[in-house]
Amino acid sequence: MRDMEAVIHTATLHKPHIETHSHQQFVDTNVTGTLTLLEGATAAGVRRFVFTSTTSLYGRANVPASGRPAAWIDEDVIPIPKNIYGATKRAAEDLCELFYVDNGLPCLILRTSRFFPELDDNPELRGSYDDANIKLNELLYRRVDLEDVVSAHLLALRSADSVGFGRYVVSATTPFRQEDRAELRTDASTVVRRLFPECDAIYGRLGWRLFPSIERVYVNDRARAELGWMPRYDFGSALERLRMNEDPRSPLALSIGAKGYHATATYPYTQR
Repeated sequence: MRDMEAVIHTATLHKPHIETHSHQQFVDTNVTGTLTLLEGATAAGVRRFVFTSTTSLYGRANVPASGRPAAWIDEDVIPIPKNIYGATKRAAEDLCELFYVDNGLPCLILRTSRFFPELDDNPELRGSYDDANIKLNELLYRRVDLEDVVSAHLLALRSADSVGFGRYVVSATTPFRQEDRAELRTDASTVVRRLFPECDAIYGRLGWRLFPSIERVYVNDRARAELGWMPRYDFGSALERLRMNEDPRSPLALSIGAKGYHATATYPYTQR
């Protein structure tokens, strides 16, 4: 069989499926399905394998104890999955590493943060904030635009041969620094206003609010340094587009829209 260039493995049962699918179905899809692809890729002479994982696998590591600073989440943090979704994605990552070590298959793992457009899965949060408000706030620490996710995958394909194996957090570049961590737990809105003085006027026009506390921050330093990834859509760029009465999402995200888990969200970004 002629050598194939690459496999990008994005198929998964996702967190919203926890309510509709059994643990065994998660294992069959996320673990056995990944194993089947890795075995097939090796047999077919695939030269690089990119696996779409998730920051959800960090699980309980995302939530520091009461009174502790916000968690600074990068690839060196040990995941502590809190549900079957995270557990099976972690197992699939380990299979990727095994096939790199045992078979020499270059495998890069992209731990993507939230990029889906569906309504938030937290009923309490949905009842307190506009959905678009939630998504903009999350760009500060736990969300990434779909266009940036795609660019990360393309760069991973190009880098797989030289890197061999690696895990990367793929999330919008946070404006926060480690020295902000304590204040983020107790008064996150003050930190944001200090970094973005224009935020109050823009949020005020839309009737939006910042989150009072942030418990974790996803850090993409390694993906930017090793893959040359340059995400374009972050909180600052989103504020600038809101200031100009434009939708802050990328053209690709707008084009694809919602595909699945919940009702489609609305985005009241223009002047009201």
